[in-house]
Amino acid sequence: MKKMYKVLATATILAIAAVPMAASAKDYTQPTSTLPNLVVCPIEKYEDTNQNDPQNQQNQQGQQGLHGQDGLHSNAKDVLGTMGQITNFTNNEQGKYVTVVGRGLTDNSQSSIILAITKDTKIVDAKGKNVDLQSVIDGHKVVKAFYGPMMTKSLPPRGTALTLVVHDQSFTGVQGKVSEVRENGIVVKGTNLYTSNEETVVLHFAKKAEIVDQHGKKIKAKDIQAGMSIRAFYGPAVTMSIPPQSTTNYVIVNVDEVNVPEQVLGTDGFITKVSNDQIFVVGGPLAGGGQEQIILHVDEKTQIVDPEGKALTKDALKEDVRVEATYGPMMAMSFPAQTHAEKIIVKAASPKVEGTIMRDGTSENRVYVNVGSDDSKNNDIILNITKDTKIVNIRGGEVKLTAGMDIVAYHSSVMTASLPGITNAEVIVVTSTEHVVTPR
Repeated sequence: MKKMYKVLATATILAIAAVPMAASAKDYTQPTSTLPNLVVCPIEKYEDTNQNDPQNQQNQQGQQGLHGQDGLHSNAKDVLGTMGQITNFTNNEQGKYVTVVGRGLTDNSQSSIILAITKDTKIVDAKGKNVDLQSVIDGHKVVKAFYGPMMTKSLPPRGTALTLVVHDQSFTGVQGKVSEVRENGIVVKGTNLYTSNEETVVLHFAKKAEIVDQHGKKIKAKDIQAGMSIRAFYGPAVTMSIPPQSTTNYVIVNVDEVNVPEQVLGTDGFITKVSNDQIFVVGGPLAGGGQEQIILHVDEKTQIVDPEGKALTKDALKEDVRVEATYGPMMAMSFPAQTHAEKIIVKAASPKVEGTIMRDGTSENRVYVNVGSDDSKNNDIILNITKDTKIVNIRGGEVKLTAGMDIVAYHSSVMTASLPGITNAEVIVVTSTEHVVTPR
């Protein structure tokens, strides 16, 4: 009967590979047991989607010839399957084994399984042509691995491969948490299923993307919330942006697990002082919240990168350099607040001027700055106040720019050739209000 079963499964496996796949979500852990305690998994039966296909007709005839008497396997497609990549290959005196990690093709299939490769195992491409196993492993190619219901109770379970169908297409996968839900996709932070590298990726849903919950029930993209656990497959095209972006066709979400993501605060501004392992940053809070002024402790755990994500050293943290610094909600209740810097993105430096705001030339949307607070007008400057300009009072609290205030201003590198030059202010720090002039 086992021989008859293998013959039948091999004869029909290619037809199965073309059938739309059902959902499955099984957690993957490393093997904890290799004891051959066999169990029989329930089998989901496939339905033919093309009755006129010659291969299907041949398979149906084969079913009648092989199963007409006992009827134990009345459907020739009574097999389980996993679609994914081979993550491990073992070849020793006990035999050949491959570990396939991906997603199950039926409700009872495994998302991860160790399969024995025997002399009866067929390894073919989508057209039925034989394929060398080593080329599949070396090329990190996607396979549909089909196997019977007899498997061990170990994690992952062990079974015997009937057929491996090798695909030209490729994809990769990530398992982690949804950190953000966007209008056209989601941001996932987690671990790559095949490289074990930590990654953050923006995933856009394909037009016919299949999204299921942990029980295999279809859900909609709008049901996904930040904090949910997720396993998603994407590619092959991935952008070179930071974070990278790609399209996903298949997503498994644990809708019962919604953890509020850890709050990440931040400041976009300029380093005004560097002292040992501390930097003083002045600017504006990020969209998620943060401080206008903050003292950040920098250590080996602080990630320092440029805007493209290239790692930098602490030597890049210099006065007057623009940075985007993120940090957690725990901070000392001092002024300015103090906390540990989790990540610092170092941007290009901007020109800086110091001086006094003059009454003449100052209006609601611009200020005339006597640079150096001297009698010369040759180096004076007019700063446009835009919606993006951050105005910070060094002593805390809100402040309105007024003639007589001493300021430190960081501005755009683009300036008119007029006298005085005119440019846009990025960050204005009010350092003194002692000599404020009463408006006329």
